[in-house]
Amino acid sequence: MASEDFQAIKLDVAEGVATITLDRPDRLNVYDAAMRRELLAAFDRTDADDAVRAVIVTGAGKAFCAGADVSGGATTFDPQARGDTDEDKVTVNGIVRDGAGQVTLRIFRSLKPVIGAINGVAAGAGASISCAFDMRLASETARYAFVFARRGVTPEAASSWFLPRIVGISTALEWCYSGRIVPAGEARERGLVRSVHPPGELLPAARALATEIAGQAAPVSVALTRRMMWRALGQDHPMEAHRADTRAIRARAGTADAREGVAAFLEKRDPDFPGKVSDGLPDIFPEWIEPQFR
Repeated sequence: MASEDFQAIKLDVAEGVATITLDRPDRLNVYDAAMRRELLAAFDRTDADDAVRAVIVTGAGKAFCAGADVSGGATTFDPQARGDTDEDKVTVNGIVRDGAGQVTLRIFRSLKPVIGAINGVAAGAGASISCAFDMRLASETARYAFVFARRGVTPEAASSWFLPRIVGISTALEWCYSGRIVPAGEARERGLVRSVHPPGELLPAARALATEIAGQAAPVSVALTRRMMWRALGQDHPMEAHRADTRAIRARAGTADAREGVAAFLEKRDPDFPGKVSDGLPDIFPEWIEPQFR
C-alpha cells in the first residue's frame, strides 16, 4: 500500500523522521480495520526506508484516538457479526486475532524507535496501542482511558503485557478495573508518559527528541538496542541478556559504524554512520522463536 493510498492515516518523512498521523479528526480518529491495515503498511514502509531514523505517531485534531469505531452498535467487538472481510479475519487456531494486537506486535518488531505524541484523548484501542511505543509525550489536554471493562470486554492489543511493564501491575489493574479517565499529569506521575507539554509545544518536543536520535545515533545500533531491551522484558535470567549483549557488541565492534563513532568523538564532529538497517541485523537471539504470524 503506497502512502498516497492511505485514507485513515497520513505518513510524512522529513529530516530522518517519519510522522504517522491518525487522520480522522472529525471522528476523533476512531480505530477500525482500515486503520489497522494502513498502520501495518506504514510501519512496513518506515522499516524499509533507510532515510527514516525515528517514527512519531500522533493524531489529527483534538484527539489521539478515541478507541474502536462503535458506530456499528452492539456488534462492534464481534468480528463474525460485524461482517469483517476474509482479509481482516487473521486467525490463530481458528480464533480471529485481535486487530489492535496485530498493530502493537508490528510496532514491537519495528526497526526504528517509535515516539508517541499523544495530543488528546487516548481511549480503548488508542490507549492500548500507544503502550507499544518506546516513549510517549503528552499534551496537557491528553487523557487516557482503558475503558474495556466498562464496555463488557477485556484489555486488548497485548496491553496486558505492555501496560504492567510500564506502570506496574497495581496501577495497570486499577486503571483497567475502573476504566476511569486518567489525566496527563497522572499518566506522567505513574510513568506512562515521559513529559507533558502545552498543545502547541507537543509536536516540536517530539520532533526534537526524534531528531536527536536521528542525527546522533547509528541506525543499526538503535535497531539492535530496541530489540535487545524489549525482548529482555520477557527473559527469565540476566544471563540471557548477557548472551545477547555479547553477540551484539562483538558483531558491532569491527564495523565501519564503530570506527566512525570513535572518530567523530575524537574529532569533535557529528557522526556520519554508513551502516544501513536494510542490510540486515546480526542474529543476536538465535534461540528466539519468532511467531509464525504478525
